[in-house]
Amino acid sequence: MIIVSGAIQVDESDRDSYLLGCRELISVARGTEGCLDFHLSPDPIEAGRINVYEQWDSVEAVEAFRGSGPSSEQTAAIRDAQVFQHDIAASTKL
Repeated sequence: MIIVSGAIQVDESDRDSYLLGCRELISVARGTEGCLDFHLSPDPIEAGRINVYEQWDSVEAVEAFRGSGPSSEQTAAIRDAQVFQHDIAASTKL
């Protein structure tokens, strides 16, 4: 299993419109084969921060989706990104 997690930073005044612009991307991701979960959410403390969480069943699935990543307009709005891909060997349901 692959987890992609972290945060991106946008201008505080652009965060809500940025997330609205990501709705189609989120829908496409969630409908993509191999996508188990996909979230972009506003951080409740930092006004310009967007939290990223993705769960995929394989590296191949996430790499195939990456071609459908953010538009050039969305990419231009990102001021900083600290997002990491993790290869998970095992999980336990809590």
